[in-house]
Amino acid sequence: MSGIENSGKQADEGRVKNAILIAGPTASGKSALALDLAERNSGVIVNADSMQVYSVLDVLTARPSTTEMARVPHLLYGHVHPSSAYSTGAWLRDVSKLIADGVLSGQPVIFAGGTGLYFRGLCEGISDMPDIPPSVRERWRSKLKEQGAEQLHWVLMREDPAVATQLKPTDSQRIVRALEVLDASGRSILEWQAGRGQPLIDRDSARLLMIEPDRAELVARIDARFDQMLDKGALDEVRQLMALDLDPDLPAMKAIGVRELQAAMAGHISYPEAIERAKIATRQYAKRQMTWFRHQLGAEWQRLRAGDGPIRD
Repeated sequence: MSGIENSGKQADEGRVKNAILIAGPTASGKSALALDLAERNSGVIVNADSMQVYSVLDVLTARPSTTEMARVPHLLYGHVHPSSAYSTGAWLRDVSKLIADGVLSGQPVIFAGGTGLYFRGLCEGISDMPDIPPSVRERWRSKLKEQGAEQLHWVLMREDPAVATQLKPTDSQRIVRALEVLDASGRSILEWQAGRGQPLIDRDSARLLMIEPDRAELVARIDARFDQMLDKGALDEVRQLMALDLDPDLPAMKAIGVRELQAAMAGHISYPEAIERAKIATRQYAKRQMTWFRHQLGAEWQRLRAGDGPIRD
C-alpha cells in the first residue's frame, strides 16, 4: 500500500499520519493538484487558506467550485462568517476537532492552501491562546472604532510595553488582539506565545509539497483568474459583504478585490482601475507568499515546478 493510499489510516496521539501538505502562492494550481490526488486515492481535502474559510466570498477567494467540491470531500471551506476574526489558532482547533471526531481517519488527508502559518502550526504546533469572552472582544472592538489604532497603541504601551514596541501603531488587528488577551487572561500575549502546542501531523510520514511556479506564468494566471472572477459574480459578492455593514478591519474585509471593487461601486475610481489595482495587489501578495515559503519551509519540502509531471502515488 502506498504512502498516499495509507494516508489518514491512523492518528497517533492526535496526529494525522501520512498526511500530504500542498503549499504555494495564490493561483499556482494547489487546488487542482489536491483534487487530482484526492480523486485518484479516495481522499479528503482540508483547506489551509485563511481567506477560503469565509462564507460569502466563494469567488473572490478562489475557493474550489461547487462541482469540484462535490467530487471529493472538502473540509473547512466557507465555514466562518465574515463577521468573525478567524485566526491560525482557531483553524488549528478546527483541525484538531476533525481529528478527535475521527473525520480524518480511514482516508488519505490532503491539506492544501497558501497560508504559511497554517502549515507551520500543522508541522510544529502553535502556542495555546485563552478564549476571549464576547464582552471583552466587543469592548476593544468598540474602542478601536471610537479611538483608532494609534490611541489603543498608547494604551498597550502603558499596559504591556514589551508587546507594544513590537507592533506598528497602525496595526489595529494585532494591537486589539494583544489587549483582548491581556484583558481576558491577565497575562501578556508574549507569555502565551512562549508556549508551544503539539503538531497535528506526523512529520516523519508526511509528504510535503511546495509549488514554485514560473513568475511570468503566475502573473498571467492571476490576471486571467481575476477576469474570470468578475464573470462568475465577484461584484455580487462584494455587494453582499457591504450589506453586512462589517468592521473594515476584519480579515474578510481585506480580501483582495473587496476594497478595490467597493471603491469602484462608490464612484471613487473607475472599474478598469479597480480591476488593475486588484490584479497588482494579487501579484504582490503572491510574491510575499513565495518569499515566505522560500525562507520558512525547509529542505524537506519537495519543490514542484510546471512541467514536473504528475505526482506519483
